[in-house]
Amino acid sequence: MRTPLIAGNWKMNGSAELIRQFGEYFAQAELPEALDITIIPPFPYLHAAQDAFEGTRLALGAQTLNPVHSGAHTGEVSGQMLREFGVCQVLIGHSERRQLYHETDDHVYDRTHAALSVGLTPVLCVGETLEERDAGETMQVVLRQVGHVMARLEPAQQQQVVIAYEPVWAIGTGRTASPEQAQEVMAGIREYQAGFDAQLAAQLRLIYGGSMNAGNAAELLAQPDIDGGLVGGASLKVDDFYAICQSAG
Repeated sequence: MRTPLIAGNWKMNGSAELIRQFGEYFAQAELPEALDITIIPPFPYLHAAQDAFEGTRLALGAQTLNPVHSGAHTGEVSGQMLREFGVCQVLIGHSERRQLYHETDDHVYDRTHAALSVGLTPVLCVGETLEERDAGETMQVVLRQVGHVMARLEPAQQQQVVIAYEPVWAIGTGRTASPEQAQEVMAGIREYQAGFDAQLAAQLRLIYGGSMNAGNAAELLAQPDIDGGLVGGASLKVDDFYAICQSAG
């Protein structure tokens, strides 16, 4: 059985007070036993979150990393630095990083490899734009993004990767892929991976990102190939995020 993962990506949002609220709430929250939960705040809040989340089920993630360990890279953060603050997962290739900061498939691979080299779990984000979906290119785009990374990793490394399918047209727009649309793509990713390694494909965790909220989480998470969610706006409200976690149980 694949353990569900609910990850909250705060993007460039949040506050020290919100960190405190989450820590206090989840210190007392009743949660499904078989569930991994990660909060992914902006870099400045990692230390506060490390303290606030101690003794809770909340793990700590980061939103990106630089592929080199150290050097003259003003404004950047390395995987080794993230590890010092208790980070265990890191987003790689989020659509906003690809679009706004021009990260290519090669950049995404380099960051994935860097994360694995220091023991971080990469959450590899893939997904198509509305134009690509309307052109019937969804699977072509998604499998290109998956393959560019996974095909270049060793089998032991592949086992550490989580893949997040995030249709770009459903991020921050309030639009959500239907459960059937999301399942179709997730099943395609798993089938693609099974062509190389059936055992890996069976255990690979695939999570859905794209306006998941408390109202639609249960239906999405009920799909056989959706193993969790990468939650955006709803992860900034502790009650909503808790409700999504409960849906994963």
